[in-house]
Amino acid sequence: MRTGRVEAFSDGVIAILITIMVLELPKPDEPTWHALVADLPVLLAYVLSFVYLGIYWNNHHHMFQAVSRVRGGVLWANLHLLFWLSLVPFVTAWMSEQGFATAPVEAYGVVLLLAGVAYSILQRVLIRTEGPGSPLAAAVGRDLKGKVSGPIYAVGILLTIVHPALGLALYVLAAVLWFIPDRRVERQLARQAETVDHAAG
Repeated sequence: MRTGRVEAFSDGVIAILITIMVLELPKPDEPTWHALVADLPVLLAYVLSFVYLGIYWNNHHHMFQAVSRVRGGVLWANLHLLFWLSLVPFVTAWMSEQGFATAPVEAYGVVLLLAGVAYSILQRVLIRTEGPGSPLAAAVGRDLKGKVSGPIYAVGILLTIVHPALGLALYVLAAVLWFIPDRRVERQLARQAETVDHAAG
């Protein structure tokens, strides 16, 4: 099975999730900048979640550019990832509406952690499908960012018990690590194209 349908479905789901989040943003009670500033923490929570969904969309796109086919296991692994991403608007709204209390901030971290685990599972299933010598396997390599992210989320969840701001700081740190698009797949595909060109020449 070709990858196009999986990519199109995933793109649509992520676009809907972003739309849901922006529709859930509270409107200022008064037509003043002061009223808007009062809602600034809620807007910042939206920005953080938007960045996370953007990161997943970006890396999902790059990952599927490096594979040629999908199987049933890939479809389920992809749905598993989309399930955890679909909870991002829910935990974002809960966290914002409850003034960034401990439990909602912990729940936000749990969703981020499990989405990261789901992404890693999807990546492994794709590599198993394509083979250890595939462009994706070569591009992923040791996957240092992926291995570091999980502990950051876990520590953030634990630090939220001390103070929610500490947990949020680590969630932001993880987002910063992934904010720059992952170029590993692009570089690997470029190398492959150069090899093919040299062989053809």
